[in-house]
Amino acid sequence: MGKVLIFSAPSGSGKTTIVRHLLERFPELEFSISATSRAPRGAERDGVDYYFLDDAEFRARVEQGEFVEWEEVYAGTCYGTLRAEIDRIWDREHVVVFDVDVVGALNIKKLFGDQALSIFIMPPSVEVLRARLEGRGTDSPEAIERRLAKAEQEIAYASKFDRVIVNDDLETAYAEARRVVGDFLAGR
Repeated sequence: MGKVLIFSAPSGSGKTTIVRHLLERFPELEFSISATSRAPRGAERDGVDYYFLDDAEFRARVEQGEFVEWEEVYAGTCYGTLRAEIDRIWDREHVVVFDVDVVGALNIKKLFGDQALSIFIMPPSVEVLRARLEGRGTDSPEAIERRLAKAEQEIAYASKFDRVIVNDDLETAYAEARRVVGDFLAGR
């Protein structure tokens, strides 16, 4: 069994930006593409950003035991990690990098134990999070309100993670993430 890095954060916290930065700095890391039952947003592509499955296919694959973990994050919208995706990455002798919601993160950590490092990216405040989500221009006002309500719930889970990185300054967050990941990869 290989190593696993698990990143989670409220939407708009900068998690994906930090994960992309780490993927550029550590060639042994490889992003695990999650599956979802939602439709693509913006320029998202199947097999690159997510594996987009319709609800029936997603649930059939759950029933067939093809997911390591999955959750209905919003009513009618499921996200999960396909077992085949982890095997694909480990077969290349790479470290699996997850970018998942808090429940999925904690489930993956429980599954992989000491082989996994869980990192929570904390926004500086809910107000900053609102500004970031509005600035994206990808969600309706109602969707932003749902994300903010969920963010408050997710922040309550931060203490259950191995490390918490506050993203109030991106360069500082990058440096801390590089240090934490470097130590984990080196076995420190």
